Amino acid sequence: MIVATDRGDLAAARARMTGRVAVVMTMGALHAGHAALIRAARAVADHLIVTIFVNPLQFGPSEDFGRYPRTVEADVEICRAEGVDLVFAPAHQEIYRDGEPRVRVDSGPLATILEGASRPGHFDGVLTVVLKLLNLTRADAAYFGEKDYQQLTLIRAMVRDLDVPVEIIGVPTVREPDGLALSSRNRYLSPADRTAALALPRALRAGAAAAEAGLGGDRSLAAARTEIAGTPGVVLDYLELTDPVLGPTPVRGPARLVVAARVGATRLIDNLAVELG
Repeated sequence: MIVATDRGDLAAARARMTGRVAVVMTMGALHAGHAALIRAARAVADHLIVTIFVNPLQFGPSEDFGRYPRTVEADVEICRAEGVDLVFAPAHQEIYRDGEPRVRVDSGPLATILEGASRPGHFDGVLTVVLKLLNLTRADAAYFGEKDYQQLTLIRAMVRDLDVPVEIIGVPTVREPDGLALSSRNRYLSPADRTAALALPRALRAGAAAAEAGLGGDRSLAAARTEIAGTPGVVLDYLELTDPVLGPTPVRGPARLVVAARVGATRLIDNLAVELG
């Protein structure tokens, strides 16, 4: 496995790759969810690149950029064990050579709802670095987790709207045995917070059950909100039922329940595909 930290080494290693090349983009602190992404890509790609870069553009002024876990050595060993061909782990100045970029991707109206309403500018930063890494790696396919569902939806829209020649593939959320979605931020939870956080997957399951029982979107949301409201220590940011591309709630058919809440000092997100019966 090659570990590249600059554009030149990345380009040289990429030039030796033939066949289908896939990329998994991460901010490090790799866990079983990242490993699932890597394995999904490894199963079909001839060569696999993993990027490790904590992107400052997607953090707001009051967010946790400074304390975001940085475990590059351990991350590299996970990649090695999973059969990754190339790890690209650049420093900040290697990605943003002139400091703050003068041109960024405008993520559009879809980025102003849900996560975007709570984190203005977040998705501009996400899409900017994703587009840069797609250009640098020249991958044929890029794999992203469905846990960050709005991010996945916006990346798909960017690739389609800007005619970027890459296939975007979503991989189902990986969960702990008790149902909590895996996240690098879970390590910030105290034992009591960890127990309270289970209200999020419980709420999604309750909403999905109501939807699939044919009770309609309003009853689905009510069932989900009841689970959140009944759990001390969980402060709800949003809980919405949308269509699969985050548009208005459909009357019938596929839909998506999305939730964000603060548990203690940690903000968590989750989502679940549901069928309005």
